[in-house]
Amino acid sequence: MADSIMSKAATMEIPISSNGDSRTLAEDDGLEQDLQQVMVSGPNLNETSIVSGGYGGAAEGIIPTSSIKDLRSKSRGITPSQSAASRIANQVQEYQAPNMHHSNSNPSMMAEEATRGVAVEKFDTVKKWSINTYKCTKQMFSERFGRGSRTVDLELEVQIDLLRDTKSKYESVLRLASALTAHFYSMVQTQQALGDIFADLSQKSPELQDEFGYNAETQKLLCKNGETLLGAINFFVSSINTLVNKTMEDTLMTIKGYENARLEFDAYRADLEELSTGPRDAGTMVRIEIAQQQYGIHRDKYERLRSDVSIKLKFLEENKVKVMHKQLLLFHNAISAYFAGNQQQLEQTLRQFNVKLKPPGSDKPSWLEEQ
Repeated sequence: MADSIMSKAATMEIPISSNGDSRTLAEDDGLEQDLQQVMVSGPNLNETSIVSGGYGGAAEGIIPTSSIKDLRSKSRGITPSQSAASRIANQVQEYQAPNMHHSNSNPSMMAEEATRGVAVEKFDTVKKWSINTYKCTKQMFSERFGRGSRTVDLELEVQIDLLRDTKSKYESVLRLASALTAHFYSMVQTQQALGDIFADLSQKSPELQDEFGYNAETQKLLCKNGETLLGAINFFVSSINTLVNKTMEDTLMTIKGYENARLEFDAYRADLEELSTGPRDAGTMVRIEIAQQQYGIHRDKYERLRSDVSIKLKFLEENKVKVMHKQLLLFHNAISAYFAGNQQQLEQTLRQFNVKLKPPGSDKPSWLEEQ
């Protein structure tokens, strides 16, 4: 019976198109070549597939994998070539679907791995910071209660204390000079207003015209000299402010970093000494080796910052002497010339120290800035 079915299948292998027309052998050959190209370029599917024997070329035609499936296909009006093409297309789609899913999942997997890496890095940072903070806090309390030792550079400590004391006194000078500037500015404004009133009364009082005129000229001269002196005092205040709040503050920030490095160095030094005096088992030796590495790192940091502080203190002292020598001489000469009423010497003092006066009203914003 199987032979009769196979013979019937061999006689029914003429392909029928959708409109009932017979296909030519050339069309069958073209379809066979297309299917072969799909099978060659497609994936290696580990399943039973159609074996093409070159139908239209050899006498046996196309031998299907299952004669029953071919008979079912022929009963539905589907040729073996169309059934093979549909199965190939389905297998290609099944092969491409996991790949598409995999390609879509790759970005999410990469993002998840990146997030996990950042989280691990943050955790390590917090862990190191916590250990370092614990050791430094322990060392700080040990020093405060007299149970721990600290590294001291006597010469450097004296210079640091002297700098802090000097900065405090210079801040007082800056505060008083700023107050003097504010009070003197008010006095100059009062003299200018008084001179204007005297000049107005000189015009309206003929019997006292000369007296009001003399006083008006005196107040205007005092106002002009006062503005010149204000320029000198403002220059003095600006220079002191730069020295105190920038130069000295920068050095003190370096000193603060040096003191923190000293505390860390002593903390890891005490930790290493404590491990060295304990038992020497395998775990302790590993901890001692790690402690020695940390001790070396913080020792190098401490020595580097100590050198930086020494250099900055030296340059700060030289700069302070140079700046204060110029500013104190300017302040003295300007005050002396003003109260002596020597206008020429006052103006010469400002030229000597390259102090440029701002024109009246230059501090006011322009009409464009007010908009």
